[in-house]
Amino acid sequence: MRMLLKVQVPADGGQQISDEEWPKKLKQMLEMLKPEAAYFSPQDGMRTMMIFFDMQKESMMPVVTTPLFDELNAKVTLSPAMNVDDLMAGLKQAKNNR
Repeated sequence: MRMLLKVQVPADGGQQISDEEWPKKLKQMLEMLKPEAAYFSPQDGMRTMMIFFDMQKESMMPVVTTPLFDELNAKVTLSPAMNVDDLMAGLKQAKNNR
């Protein structure tokens, strides 16, 4: 299932982000997730990344989220996500089920 992984790191948690190890860990995470898209921006006063990826198994949740909680003290949200084709197919199916 396509998921949105939203990670928000407090601005005062910058030591971990600027650490030389974190870019390597981020690269490893992106290689593992093989995201459809990844975006980075400030949001709500925090460093924010939004990664869209296909989660094959629910058991991947702790694999993905635990390092973010433990190492960055991040606020992490995982949500199902659709692209426009998924939405149109769902709307058509919903209309047919009325």
